[in-house]
Amino acid sequence: MKKLVFICLMISFGTTTLSQNLDIPPFGTDSTFEVVTWNIEWFPTNGQTTVDYVKEIIEDLDVDLIAMQELDDTIVFKQMMNELENYEGYFKSSWFAGLAFIYNSAIIEVDTIYEIYTTEPYWRPFPRSPMVMELNYSGQEYVVINNHFKCCGDGVLDINDPYDEETRRLDASNLLKAYMDDYFFNRRVIMTGDLNDLLVEDSPYNNVFKAFINDPENYLFVDMEIAEGGEYYWSYPSWPSHLDHILINKPLFHDFENEGSQVETLRLDDYFDSFYQYEINVSDHRPVAIKIHPDLEVGTIENQIATLNLSNYPNPFYKETTFSIGQRPGICTLEIYNSRGIKVDQHRIEAFQNAITWETKNLPGGLYYARIRMDGETGKARKLLLLK
Repeated sequence: MKKLVFICLMISFGTTTLSQNLDIPPFGTDSTFEVVTWNIEWFPTNGQTTVDYVKEIIEDLDVDLIAMQELDDTIVFKQMMNELENYEGYFKSSWFAGLAFIYNSAIIEVDTIYEIYTTEPYWRPFPRSPMVMELNYSGQEYVVINNHFKCCGDGVLDINDPYDEETRRLDASNLLKAYMDDYFFNRRVIMTGDLNDLLVEDSPYNNVFKAFINDPENYLFVDMEIAEGGEYYWSYPSWPSHLDHILINKPLFHDFENEGSQVETLRLDDYFDSFYQYEINVSDHRPVAIKIHPDLEVGTIENQIATLNLSNYPNPFYKETTFSIGQRPGICTLEIYNSRGIKVDQHRIEAFQNAITWETKNLPGGLYYARIRMDGETGKARKLLLLK
């Protein structure tokens, strides 16, 4: 009897080990910037088995950045990240079913990660506060906003009920657009996540994303063709629908039109025996991914601002610090942001002006960021530490 049990265990172990060899073809390339949105469904939904599958999927896909939603176990997430070569993770949210970033640290230089709309007035539209990453890829700056909107509803927008699920998603969409308009209008932004609603099929009135859709000059849902197509490529097969979306803004339109740029739903379940096997072991959502082939031959202004030498002294400092700015051909702006990405101050700097003293006034102590903006382009952020 003991021998039979041992044989059964060996068979079971061998089957589990072989099941990890999924051989998923890579989505990432050396010449593109890839961002994946993936609701990972209460990670780890099936314990260590889930961890093993997710590790292999990440390694096989070989992408630059994954925006994850619905993580449940911080400790297991950190353990998994310790076992992944070249990748680092950020999972710090204390909110229900948290958000996370996983990124290739050999490719991506992270400037800052923070949450927005975190205070109580925004808990109704945002059950999970949007998570923002500002990063540098191949000398170009990007902003990625990770989201997980309120689920469920009946497909009908009832604006008279603030707790109607569609109303909450509409308000979340409107708030995100307002934030992007105010703070990131001239920067390369990818807004993504499990947004829990349809891009099409709803009437125009009931469409919770209409603020973005009605502004095609500045915003584009790059997965619109997936949403308009058949359910084969939809991201949520359990209730056939397409709920996971990727939005880009105008500064990325040209790059997305380049050959080599694309968006697709990653049908990971094709590498399992069935969708059911994928669902019980990994997630009930398929990832949606974008790859952008950027124009890395930057223009004159981008070259000028990339080489500007922005420094400050002292740093750390108490009440004020003096910035030194390198030579440049025109007027620029010094912008100061807090750790949540909110602009707290800005100063015009003339072409002949090489230094400026920033007085912090009544700002609280903490981490801040300074950057130069010139003709719509921004330089690399410089960290500041204000002491109190």
